[in-house]
Amino acid sequence: MKHSLDKFRYCPCCGHHGFVVASEKSKKCEHCGFEYFMNAASANVALIFNDKGELLVLRRRYEPAKGTLDLPGGFADYDETAEEGVMREVKEETGMDVVACRYLFSKTNVYHYSGMDIRTLDLFFRCEVADTAKLVAMDDAAECMWLPLETLNIADFGLLSIREGLKEMVKNNS
Repeated sequence: MKHSLDKFRYCPCCGHHGFVVASEKSKKCEHCGFEYFMNAASANVALIFNDKGELLVLRRRYEPAKGTLDLPGGFADYDETAEEGVMREVKEETGMDVVACRYLFSKTNVYHYSGMDIRTLDLFFRCEVADTAKLVAMDDAAECMWLPLETLNIADFGLLSIREGLKEMVKNNS
């Protein structure tokens, strides 16, 4: 089994080639002692409903899982809270402004990108937007649509954490 930091062969601090496995989730430099831990990246997911109770769903424009369904969201940036991150992602992908968001739950995920498995911690938020008429697919979203919950096919969603989050949402709303 490959180590999660297998692609990192040289110490990012001093450039030495003796960057070796120190634990299941870290590598340490034999030269300068720098140790790097592969911690989960924070990602945010928005659950947004319109006045008819339909869920906002996106179609993924890019890999991983290009062409499958998704929910608005993405990785948190440096120096922003999870709430700021989910608000920014909704704006970038849909053009809509989030006016309120409430944390619901979290799910773990493995996001395969650039030949590497990135472990994420996906935080799910119930979000309200100012104006659903401003909806337009932008950025990572190839298409946006409102789907009634009874027509939702969870298998159409490409990312495991999103499928698990939708199951959690359905369980909590029933």
